[in-house]
Amino acid sequence: MSGALAWATAFAPASSGNVAIGFDILGFAVDALGDRVTVSRTARRGVAISSVTGVAGKLPSDPAQNTAGRALLAMQESLDPGFGFDMRIEKGIPLGSGLGGSAASAVGAVVAANALLSAPCEKLELLKFAMQGEKVASGSLHVDNIAPSLFGGLVLTVGIDHPRVKRIPVPDRIRAVIVHPHMFLATREARAILKRSVDLSDFVWQTANLAGFISGCYTNDLDMIRESFQDVVIEPQRQALIPGFPQVRAAAMTAGALGCSISGAGPTLFAWALEEDAPRVLEAMRAQFAHQSVPLDEWVIGLESEGARVVASG
Repeated sequence: MSGALAWATAFAPASSGNVAIGFDILGFAVDALGDRVTVSRTARRGVAISSVTGVAGKLPSDPAQNTAGRALLAMQESLDPGFGFDMRIEKGIPLGSGLGGSAASAVGAVVAANALLSAPCEKLELLKFAMQGEKVASGSLHVDNIAPSLFGGLVLTVGIDHPRVKRIPVPDRIRAVIVHPHMFLATREARAILKRSVDLSDFVWQTANLAGFISGCYTNDLDMIRESFQDVVIEPQRQALIPGFPQVRAAAMTAGALGCSISGAGPTLFAWALEEDAPRVLEAMRAQFAHQSVPLDEWVIGLESEGARVVASG
């Protein structure tokens, strides 16, 4: 886009990280909800946050402590565009939901700001800026939410300093069933409980599952996807943070899901199912949470999406 733009608004979709067997490297976009970030040029260099509205509650207005603000600071430090950024953030993703809320804000900010540059950056460079924002929320650099929010679809990202991003095809008939219980679960808390070492047998099992899952996606092998869709490393440690998770997962599988696991750090859960089975899987998951009187948000989505994009400018 032309550098003559004075402002731009970007939509960045939610995302589901890990996808069970790809801890910190796999994620898929959830276009049903997302954040909108408006970035305007300012004569004074630097980054300012004018407002934060929407569903996330009170968030830091100091750019250095805000995921979107920190991403724009990284962009300014690297590119020195000769002007500053003022930002308005409209949160459509609840924080602590396991749906990539912090990542979406960072992605939306860099995509909107990119539209104001005379020489816009490639997506891979934007990914690196957004990673700096995600670090504010989680305490570490990881891209399993940022990459699908930016690129769309199911995404594999390898590497941190020099990330390589690959969109993975998903069989057309598969849908994602997503259930968000109204609970807050901080990413830092969910990462803090994880062991720092893995048994060799679990490493081999998890590696085989990841390879089988990706192979199944590329070859439309639903049986391979189903057999490989099992996290033997992270999910067993985190499931205690989500009341009723074993029962919800078992109900989804009985109803015909290809797999069911924790979205990102949780508490949101997701299942993959064939289009014709998705309503039954959703009802099974909903019924289990109803036993605990936990209110829910729920979506059934396709797995192809555009990713973050500019939706208005002037």
